[in-house]
Amino acid sequence: MIQTSGVIICLSYIIGLLFTAIPWGGAWILILGIVGAIFLRRRYLISRKLAQKPENGQGKTKGVLNTWQSSPHPRIWLAAGLVGLLATLYFQWRVPQPGAKDISQFVPPGNSSNQEQVVIVRGEVASNPRLTRSHRGQFWLEATQLDEVKNEKGSAGVPKGVTGKLYVTVPILQATGLYPSQQIAVTGILYKPKAASNPGGFDFQKFLKQEGTFAGLIGRQINVLEQERKWGWWQIRQRIVRSQVRSLGIPEGPLVSAMVLGSKAVDLPYDIRDLFVQAGLAHALAASGFQTSLILSVILQLTKGTKKGTQFTLGFLALVIFLSLTGFQPAVLRAVIMGFAALVGLLLKRKVKQLGSLLLAATLLLLFNPLWIWDLGFQLSFLATLGLVVTVPAIIERLGWFPPAIASLIAVPLAATIWTLPVQLFVFGVVPTYSLLLNVVSTPLISIISIGGIISAIGALIFPEVGSFLAGLLHYPTDWLIKLVEFFSNLPGNSVAVGSISTWQLLTIYGLIILVCLVRWWQRQWWFASLIAVGLVIIPLWHSANTLFRVTILESGTEPIIVIQDKGTVTLINSGDEGTGRFTILPFLQQQGINQINWAIATDFQSNESNGWLELVQRLPIKNFYEYSPKPENSTVTQAIQEELQKHQGSYQPLAVDQAVQTGSIVAQLINNELPILKLQILDQNWLLVGNIKSQEVQQLVKNGSLPRPEVLWCDPQALKNLVLALQPKVAIASTSNFDENTLSELNKSKTKLFFTGRDGAIQWSPDREFEAFIEASENQASIL
Repeated sequence: MIQTSGVIICLSYIIGLLFTAIPWGGAWILILGIVGAIFLRRRYLISRKLAQKPENGQGKTKGVLNTWQSSPHPRIWLAAGLVGLLATLYFQWRVPQPGAKDISQFVPPGNSSNQEQVVIVRGEVASNPRLTRSHRGQFWLEATQLDEVKNEKGSAGVPKGVTGKLYVTVPILQATGLYPSQQIAVTGILYKPKAASNPGGFDFQKFLKQEGTFAGLIGRQINVLEQERKWGWWQIRQRIVRSQVRSLGIPEGPLVSAMVLGSKAVDLPYDIRDLFVQAGLAHALAASGFQTSLILSVILQLTKGTKKGTQFTLGFLALVIFLSLTGFQPAVLRAVIMGFAALVGLLLKRKVKQLGSLLLAATLLLLFNPLWIWDLGFQLSFLATLGLVVTVPAIIERLGWFPPAIASLIAVPLAATIWTLPVQLFVFGVVPTYSLLLNVVSTPLISIISIGGIISAIGALIFPEVGSFLAGLLHYPTDWLIKLVEFFSNLPGNSVAVGSISTWQLLTIYGLIILVCLVRWWQRQWWFASLIAVGLVIIPLWHSANTLFRVTILESGTEPIIVIQDKGTVTLINSGDEGTGRFTILPFLQQQGINQINWAIATDFQSNESNGWLELVQRLPIKNFYEYSPKPENSTVTQAIQEELQKHQGSYQPLAVDQAVQTGSIVAQLINNELPILKLQILDQNWLLVGNIKSQEVQQLVKNGSLPRPEVLWCDPQALKNLVLALQPKVAIASTSNFDENTLSELNKSKTKLFFTGRDGAIQWSPDREFEAFIEASENQASIL
């Protein structure tokens, strides 16, 4: 009875935290508790009477007692509802909010490139520097003092005492040699992080808020104020990494360190990180239960002949040291708590139920930090472990015709995939096609590298040379693992975008998984549940691909990037600069379940080469590629891009002026020989994309009648006023976040509806809906929640 009540209370707390995603979630779970108490009260009374009735035979008495134990008292359900309500309130109380002296309160409003306020921020380094994708050093800074620079000579104003944590990026040479607890002064520009501007884009504001940070600092220079080094776990971590890198080199050294300490504690090169993530092997880079199990196994084997108390003490110390080295990550905390529960069971000579210890670990962690309920790492770690506990035995039983070792090798990654794939589809919308096979094949190599990495780490703590020697023995296994992952990543169709599934699809799929685990009929008909789950993903995707017509103007800040979804035919116009293809266009296409681009049009809207195409053709096949550039030597299609097109049997054609390119229901045409102007006929609407031209050129084109009057206009911000007044479109779109208030007030008097992608984010239109700004739609949805 006590165990059942504890499970109900723990689950109600976790469900209460999940209910924070819906309006009045706390009230709903309280109502559910009251309804449960009312409807289950009769069952409780009947079971209690049966329990009190004398029975003939011990077997019957035992069965009745089991029935009584399965019927908790109604007050337990009331308590569960109340706990769920309190969980929602506790979550809201723990949501980080900037204080009155938080440094984010001192960020100048509307800070832009032409209104930069240089500041000097003093504080304490809170992390080791890491390399960003833009090749800058990044670290966290606990701010204590803020000075505003008053003039070019660098004189500062009156210093202000501040609090809060900053996300700081500086030139890589400035970050070299920094270490935690160091007192420094950083000169740079404060800014507030932006929310996601495009569907599927990275929400930088949300990411920093989860870390309790509300501002960032683009640093230019660092002055070290204190050279004294204080002891910290980072020194031991650094000693291990350096020892392993010394003998293995890069990328093998950081990879081995990441497989031991986790990628969050090690600055792993992004190309290796992306390679493992794309192949579906990201869990190999995360410190979690696998390393914890290895550590406990080694400790228990080495102390096999000692007392249970000695084994418990040494195992506990090993777990604490491992936890400290990895940086107190949620997944590691979960694994350590479960490892500690196993040690307690060993000490008390009692068998520990893994499911119970997992539920206890999740509850304790969420009591410590309820915000982790929405941490993707915590969710995947919890679900993968749940799959190992409840699903692996059933899978091994069905694979009984395999040798036990082979069956276990297949069952473990399969069970983890079953429980984690729905969340991955909800967040990313991508299925790594060969993930299961790669996990099975790579498990021996991962085990060897992890065990060897832990042994070499122990050796590095004693003598760095010993650690380097032991790590050197892992060169070939590590090299083979990298080549294996590269092989699977280069296979055709290595990842398939199915689109981000909705909440109801996510809940239905998990409902089916739970039914298969708990109900005997569904266990026998597991194949039927699998078909339903696959249909829930595939059928909505198929229906959307064959019926959806939508135009999306993505926010890129450089040129008009337009994605047109025309009932299964996808047209992409322009790709932006380097990084735009990977971080703006690809996430959007993946969210929409798009696996190829049928038509691509590259125009000369930028003076520099548009490198986003190279990032795209390396990941997605492009069937027809049209490119226009008045200067062939500055062509955006490099030799590498043409080679990638040929791999997927894509065609490349130059785009001539006045040449009409028809892509499904869309007709695209360049209408000017010198200035970048593209005309689009989208259904019954005329769209006009006008590049960077001067106001005098605009007036001349309008006077000559070279610019047709469009319903929708995209143009450079500098030409917006003249073009809107001259052409009077119904909708005008410009890529900017700041616009002159007087000019904006004048334009608002016209009948043209204005959108600014820098302010409004991506703009979407479909025939049955008006133009919609992504940021406004997201804010409206958030305000409802």
